[in-house]
Amino acid sequence: MNEQVKEYLKKYPDEIVDRFYKLRQLIFESASCEPEETLWAKLPTYTVGEDFVRLIPFKDHINIEARAVLQHTDELTDYKITPKGMLQLYAKQEIPVEVLKRVFAETLEV
Repeated sequence: MNEQVKEYLKKYPDEIVDRFYKLRQLIFESASCEPEETLWAKLPTYTVGEDFVRLIPFKDHINIEARAVLQHTDELTDYKITPKGMLQLYAKQEIPVEVLKRVFAETLEV
């Protein structure tokens, strides 16, 4: 894991960090090739070519910025999607693993 990302996560509660790691793992499992992990504008970002997924932690949720989120809104009706098209995943919500695998694969396809 990128050391800058590890350091960045230290300011968040354990529950959010654990969820972050689960989402991060889903990104790596779903992408057709290994994404580059960086901090872009101080936000954890996973890129393949020009495409990216951002995981933006907050104290009680994580925003997921991925181009393909809006293509799966009908499968994410139990979750909030921001006006900018980010999925908000709250600490108490179940991670929609299968949908996110598709979102990450479609966003990071080569």
